Amino acid sequence: MNFTEIASTRQSCRSYDSTRAVEQQKLDAILNSARLAPSACNGQPYHLTVCTGDTALTVAKATQSMGMNKFTSDAPIMIVISEQPYVKSAAVGAKLKHNDYRSIDIGIVSAYITAEAAAQKLGSCILGWFDNEKIKTICEIAGDVRLVICIGYAKSDDKLRTKKRKAFEDLIKYK
Repeated sequence: MNFTEIASTRQSCRSYDSTRAVEQQKLDAILNSARLAPSACNGQPYHLTVCTGDTALTVAKATQSMGMNKFTSDAPIMIVISEQPYVKSAAVGAKLKHNDYRSIDIGIVSAYITAEAAAQKLGSCILGWFDNEKIKTICEIAGDVRLVICIGYAKSDDKLRTKKRKAFEDLIKYK
């Protein structure tokens, strides 16, 4: 698939086939793509914790408060993205320019993860609803959790939904 095909077919999967494990080579391809994601000053101010098995299920439960994200229990892989300190040059730039480069970099690595998952014919969903402290304890990480991405095979009846996006002319302006 080329990138436009990936962008056109990738969607947030909320219906995982809990009976299908993700092959290690596909997971490795996703993680290698994440490793190649650009970041401010190449600092990669994040850490990825890959959770499988019982740990993935425990993390999934930490995303399910108030009735949210019940589908995550069926995803075999949960990738926890935690924030790490800036490298010095990015820290200086962030302070001088009043810009949160870590959040931008975490968004970029998340896009790389979900795009490569789609290229590997896997479903993914980026989660922002979770219990930070519980996941930090489960994963034994110090930095705050910023996103959790579930990965797995979509159920066969999980059909491609029509994308609802702004019209080109409402989104883009040439000057």
